[in-house]
Amino acid sequence: MEEEVKMASLKYKRYILTELKLPEEIREKEAHYNRWAGHLLWLDDHVIEGAPFVNTAWYFKPEPDVVLAHTHDFDEIVGFFGSDSRNPHDLGGEIEFWLEDEKYILKNSCLIFIPKGMKHCPERVLKVERPIFHVSLANVVQYSKNR
Repeated sequence: MEEEVKMASLKYKRYILTELKLPEEIREKEAHYNRWAGHLLWLDDHVIEGAPFVNTAWYFKPEPDVVLAHTHDFDEIVGFFGSDSRNPHDLGGEIEFWLEDEKYILKNSCLIFIPKGMKHCPERVLKVERPIFHVSLANVVQYSKNR
């Protein structure tokens, strides 16, 4: 109880995000997404004013649908991480990920830097032996795609 009172009086606690708060356009697709994955946390200007975009999720099963090829007007970093604490570099699955016209089959934990304007995706989750942690982030306050 004493800890709760202390937390309630901390003036910067609004900068610590512990609950999932999705933008409306993402929330509308959540039932479909939850068939194979689960958002953990989402951060952007809608959640904390001025915050950059960060999306985190767990992939639990292969996904027959695909994230379509697109570009952004900003740099993006996409990451996939295995969940085996004894071998964290092993992805525990396979993800197909395209950069421009090159197809990559990812089998190891990785970070992918995608420069502004670079076409990337399709992305397909081909195989999941253990949950795969996914993160995407950019130094923009709201995520958007160009087709």
